[in-house]
Amino acid sequence: MPELPEMENYKIFLNQKVVGKTITAIQVNREKSINVTIEVFKRMVQNQTIVAVNRRGKHLLFHLQNGQVLLLHLMLGGWIFYGTEADKPKRTIQVQLSFDDHHLYFIGLRLGYLHLHTHTEAEQKLSHLGPEPLESGFTQQVFLNKMAAKHGRLKTTLLDQGFIAGIGNCYSTEICFKAGVLPAKDIDDIERTELIQIYNAMKAILQDAIKHGGYLENPFFNGDTLTGSYSELCQVYDREGGTCHRCGAVIVKEMISSRKTFYCPNCQK
Repeated sequence: MPELPEMENYKIFLNQKVVGKTITAIQVNREKSINVTIEVFKRMVQNQTIVAVNRRGKHLLFHLQNGQVLLLHLMLGGWIFYGTEADKPKRTIQVQLSFDDHHLYFIGLRLGYLHLHTHTEAEQKLSHLGPEPLESGFTQQVFLNKMAAKHGRLKTTLLDQGFIAGIGNCYSTEICFKAGVLPAKDIDDIERTELIQIYNAMKAILQDAIKHGGYLENPFFNGDTLTGSYSELCQVYDREGGTCHRCGAVIVKEMISSRKTFYCPNCQK
C-alpha cells in the first residue's frame, strides 16, 4: 500500500505534470471508485483547471479552479500513471482524467477511491489524522509527549493514522530496525533514549524514502527511473530469511495486529 513517501513522490510529479492544466475529458469505468454519480462528477470536474495538488497522510488532494477537491486514497494495490494513450499500462483503469492528448490513469482502485468534495468537506474527512511526521512543528518533544500518553505495541502505534499520519507497514518496519527496537515491544517498556532513536529514525527513513521515490515498483510515467528505487534500500521489510546487512543474522517475519512485520532478532532488542 502506498505510504507517505509514495504519495509525496506522486505529489511532486503531479505538480510538475498536471498543475495548471485543464481536465478536457473524463472516463469513469467503475462508479464505486467515486462518491457521486458519473454525471455529477463530470459536470463538476470536466473543464476545470487543477490549481494545486497537496498531500495529507496517505491522501492526495487535487484542488480545482471551482473550489472543489478530488480526494484520492489509493489503498491496497492502487497506483497512478501519467502519459499518452500509447503509454497506457495494460491494466484495468477505474478512472481517467484527460489533459488533451495526455491522461492521468487511476489503477487498482478496488478498495481506493477518488471522491469529490468541497474544501470544507475534504478537511472534515481528514480531520481524524494525526500530525505530519516531517513537518517542522512535529518536534522531538511533541513526539515524546504523544508517546507518553500511548500504550500497546510500538508497531501498532506507528500504524495508527490518528497518532501520526502517513506511516504504514513498510516504513514502520524500517523505522524500528533503524532505531534498533523490536516492533512488538510495548511502549511502556521503551526507554526515553530509545524513543529519541525512534523519532530520529522516523525522520531519516521517511526523508530518504522520498528522496528515492518510495518502494512501490510501478513507474509514474514512461522514463520514470525514480519511483520504487527505495525498495532496494529496505533493510528488513519483505526480507524474511535474508541476512541482515548490519550483523548477518537471519531476518524474521512475525504477525503483529494482523500485519506482517520483519525484524533482525540480533540488532533489535
